[in-house]
Amino acid sequence: MSAPPPPQPHRAYLSGLRLSGRRVVVVGAGAVAERRLPRLLACGAVVTVVAPEATPGIVAMAERAEVVWLPRPYAAGDLAGAWYVLVATGDPVGNAAASAEAEENRTFCVRADQAEAATAWTPATGEVEGLTVGVLAGGHPRRAGHVRDLLLDVLRKLAQRVA
Repeated sequence: MSAPPPPQPHRAYLSGLRLSGRRVVVVGAGAVAERRLPRLLACGAVVTVVAPEATPGIVAMAERAEVVWLPRPYAAGDLAGAWYVLVATGDPVGNAAASAEAEENRTFCVRADQAEAATAWTPATGEVEGLTVGVLAGGHPRRAGHVRDLLLDVLRKLAQRVA
């Protein structure tokens, strides 16, 4: 394992968001969004996806009415009423604009392109026997994923011993 990253000026406060029935906006419909959508939907979030194009998986979610897909670029006002925003496009200018709107609305916003510019980070998560584990590594998602995987392995082994 590599040396830990330098300390961040402000540490993140890890929290479990209860998004059931609440509006969540995902700006972008590529691989990152597709990876994050299932957990948002499992939490009961009411998800709107804003993106001119979408992966086949996200198109299928929209066809099944699991998400509302607005097939166009982000526009000012798209985040109105959102409790949580995920920005994950390949357009740095659009990402910054959506992030700025979220900030104006006092809505927590994850930025897939610039973790340090976000007001929230998505932890690397996993579940074992009804226990959810979340790991943040100061904006270093690969490190968080590695630690999460180690923790899940330990929890699985402990669960097998108890069973």
